[in-house]
Amino acid sequence: MLRGNRELWLAFVFGILITGIYIAVVFFTREIPAASELFGHSIGIFGFILMLMTETLYSLRKRSRSASWGRMSTWLQFHIFTGLVGPYMVLLHSSWKFNGLAGVTTLFTIVIVISGFIGRYIYTRIPRTLDGLEIEGTLSEAALRQARRLMSLWHTIHIPIGMALFISAFVHVGAALYYATFLK
Repeated sequence: MLRGNRELWLAFVFGILITGIYIAVVFFTREIPAASELFGHSIGIFGFILMLMTETLYSLRKRSRSASWGRMSTWLQFHIFTGLVGPYMVLLHSSWKFNGLAGVTTLFTIVIVISGFIGRYIYTRIPRTLDGLEIEGTLSEAALRQARRLMSLWHTIHIPIGMALFISAFVHVGAALYYATFLK
């Protein structure tokens, strides 16, 4: 079972630090940082890397039960932390412009973060050990079955949206590189 909300508080603290840096850049430049400038690119790249880590590392750990890469609960906390901080940085990268493919990618990002909060809520309803294994017999059989069904339904929605997000993000990155870098 998840112990506390450490990952949420840590993401909140990092969000405040990132916001402070963003506000300082706005203050010194007297404008919202453009996505195509050094600060905008940097925050977008770092946020996207965090989002890739969110998607890949936790999924790899989940599928390799034999590897001793740490507890599943720790990996889930890492997944939640990077799944909040990365999208926030990408949102700041957008320069508050939501046109075209970048706007669609931002919409997918917002939907996947909201879906993640829903999944976290469902996940916490199922009693688990520190390694993430379900504990049998602690809930009534009907309640456990319902929580498992909800988690399964949530996965069938969350994972395809995540895939659509990353496809659109990779197309966005490729187009940005092509049009802003290679054609110059």
